[in-house]
Amino acid sequence: MQGLHVNGYDMPYLDVGEDSGRPPLVCVHGSLNDFRAWGCVLGPLTQRHRVIAVSLRHFFPARWDGIGDTYSIAQHVDDVIAFIEKLDLGPVDLMGHSRGGHICFRVAQRRPDLLRRLILAEPGGELDASLDPDYAGGPSPLLARFVASAEKIAAGDVDGGLAVFVDTLEGAGTWPRLPAMVKQNLRDNAYTLIGQVRDNRPPFSKADAEQIKMPTLFILGARTKGLLPKVLHALAAHVPYSKTAIIPNATHPMFEQAPQKYSEVVLDFLAS
Repeated sequence: MQGLHVNGYDMPYLDVGEDSGRPPLVCVHGSLNDFRAWGCVLGPLTQRHRVIAVSLRHFFPARWDGIGDTYSIAQHVDDVIAFIEKLDLGPVDLMGHSRGGHICFRVAQRRPDLLRRLILAEPGGELDASLDPDYAGGPSPLLARFVASAEKIAAGDVDGGLAVFVDTLEGAGTWPRLPAMVKQNLRDNAYTLIGQVRDNRPPFSKADAEQIKMPTLFILGARTKGLLPKVLHALAAHVPYSKTAIIPNATHPMFEQAPQKYSEVVLDFLAS
């Protein structure tokens, strides 16, 4: 583990693989995760690329109590931009999953000069009326469930809160079936959910999608249900130089469930 001091915060990261002469691949994790999330795919990816997996502000190995206003999409976008700048390696390839995909999308909007290619694995967020004909305004339908999860965590019922969060995304009864290591990683980051429900992240618009001009790969789990596939397809339809890959028999944590296939899709895209 290494660290870079950016925006008044020490950002920890893993730097794995040899410098092959290609741009490094910077990886940004999603909700309740950290740089360990990419462990299943580090082996295959580093056969051809230097991989830099970062932990965002307040995530493991940090221990945060959920207090304060320094956890937000805006802060994390600022941090990732500053992190890439401080690496000083030239334009990088950037990959994000879930909430991390939303962050990477916003980085690509603001600083396309920092990126060569963009990979978005089921980016999290909502759609505005320009992308969703059924848009009715107001908060995401998932927000109430995530607030309930955060309230349980804040009250000390960490496992109860995480069960609500995981079951909302993956279906009822998923939490008890998770491997012990996956559960522990979620526990290590549980209090970040208290910050996340205050994110106020802006919805994606058609104009946002049309601003993304670098080659972009969207990755979807074939069995993912709910809002995530809808968001992905809407964005992919309007990002000019995009393609979509589907991971068979996988849901949202696709690179844990099908690491070899996920890695093949990523490596093919980066080499094309």
